[in-house]
Amino acid sequence: MKKSIIAFASAALLAAGCCNDKVADTVIFGTVYTSDTESPSAEAIAVKDGRFIYVGDREGAGSYIKEGVTEVIDHTGKGMVMPGCFEGHAHYLMGNSLGCMGGLMLDPVTDDVKSFFEKLKLAYADAKQKGKSCIFGFGWNHITFETQGMPTLGQLDAICPDVAVFIHDSEGHKSLANSVCLRNAGIIDAEGNVLKGEIRGGEIRKDASGKPDGLLLEQAVAYVRNRGVDFDEILTDEVAEQATLLSQQMLLANGYVSYMDGWSNCFGNSRYFDVAEKLDAEGKLHILLGMSYEFDSSCEDVDAELEKAFECGKYTKGHINANYVKLFIDGTVEGGTGLTIEPYPDGHPGIANWEEDEVTDITGKANAQGFTMHIHTMGDAAVHRAVNAFVAKGTKEARNTLVHVRNMPEEDFGRVADNGIVVVSGMLWHVLTDEMWEPVRMITPQSVSWKSYPMKSYFDNSIVMTSHCDFPATSGSPYDPFGIMEIAVTGSTPYPGEPDRYTRPWWPEELITREQALQALTVNGAWQMHCEDERGSIKVGKYADFLLIDKDVMECPVKDIHNTKVVSTWFEGEKVYQAE
Repeated sequence: MKKSIIAFASAALLAAGCCNDKVADTVIFGTVYTSDTESPSAEAIAVKDGRFIYVGDREGAGSYIKEGVTEVIDHTGKGMVMPGCFEGHAHYLMGNSLGCMGGLMLDPVTDDVKSFFEKLKLAYADAKQKGKSCIFGFGWNHITFETQGMPTLGQLDAICPDVAVFIHDSEGHKSLANSVCLRNAGIIDAEGNVLKGEIRGGEIRKDASGKPDGLLLEQAVAYVRNRGVDFDEILTDEVAEQATLLSQQMLLANGYVSYMDGWSNCFGNSRYFDVAEKLDAEGKLHILLGMSYEFDSSCEDVDAELEKAFECGKYTKGHINANYVKLFIDGTVEGGTGLTIEPYPDGHPGIANWEEDEVTDITGKANAQGFTMHIHTMGDAAVHRAVNAFVAKGTKEARNTLVHVRNMPEEDFGRVADNGIVVVSGMLWHVLTDEMWEPVRMITPQSVSWKSYPMKSYFDNSIVMTSHCDFPATSGSPYDPFGIMEIAVTGSTPYPGEPDRYTRPWWPEELITREQALQALTVNGAWQMHCEDERGSIKVGKYADFLLIDKDVMECPVKDIHNTKVVSTWFEGEKVYQAE
């Protein structure tokens, strides 16, 4: 009976015809969640020329319909209509490049040291057959490898004696490199003698004899990667375009209409900036794309690197915002390289890539040029260092950003709010299997061992918090906004392959509401991207960036949120993704 009444009402609205001077291109009926605090819900939306021209009740939408002109979609009872989501920080361009250029991809959940060696042998045979000078890869799990025995330089050389090998771990903070790669980077000479044993902000791990053992940490990763691998050989314009379009398709399929890329000059050039500009000019860019220029603390001339970043500002037009400078202050707490106030169990404090006065100087120069700082900060000491820099020389208008933030000192919550600093939170990183509780406790500082990634405290302190998935770095965690939303609300997720078994929440006091999770994924993301007046909520006058999803995530059982699927994604009034 209910379905018949809905169908009758829709027919009546169509029959009424347009009695308004604005004829909509599209009218959609259904349960509408707007992310607009003044009017959070509606029954219908109308879109014309890429913008919302009506958001309100079902009856009022009828005046915007003209038969034969307006496309009418009735999504009533089929789920929800909501704003498109914002991905606050990830590495889709880099991650998809690996597959497009034939890189060695590992699964951090299933691949162990044995399977790594097997895959490396196959990659070497392929490189020799195709005449490649290097093997570049990603994805090994550092906890698994440390437990089973980290591959040695000798083992890497035995498999790949004359081809450079460089393989990132799943977090992107550690790498394995063979002797060819280390020679290319000037770390060792042809006889294996050490030419450069120390890298600022990083570590070249050494064996008992004092020679490199093949493992690189933090800024040593960037130093060797940028010098030891020939990216002109493996990263062509064709690969970059293919990876960009693949990234866009993945984002749209997951319900994202905006994406902040955390390393757009990946592999040492501006190829992705050029490709993005080209695609946008051709009308093929269907997301709002943030692009950042990253440089590491081992650079020889900071001001010269800043000038390169500022030069990238020329790409800021259309659907591209390239006014971001990216830095790493530290590494990861679980990996032992996050910069922490309390030392780790073995007494070390983590790795600092930049001194506070340097970050302060860079922030002042970047903000003066209209650029936003986008800084990786994991440990509480790293967060404090960045906040000090933002407060000293930053501007509120820049909306300088802290990315990841595993732990924040209590004294800094108020300062972050007062200075307009944005926190891009890894809401999904609340999820680790119960078996990981004890190992993590044993390797992290006691003060933070049971606390990770606050969320509720941001809202309690009026801090703008947004969400990221950090693709492809977060092994085993969801990349879609609804998997992330469920974790933010419940603090747990189903075990892989065991849908009825859930992980234990790590820090339940910091869980947030469904409304807050959607706020982080939508309107707050628009604030981070400096486009809140144009995007981020369903409101008359804003761009029509929205989703049709198959569940009402505000009302469905909380443990069913992660099963939500995107039916269609719309960008500026155009349907740019349709589920099969």
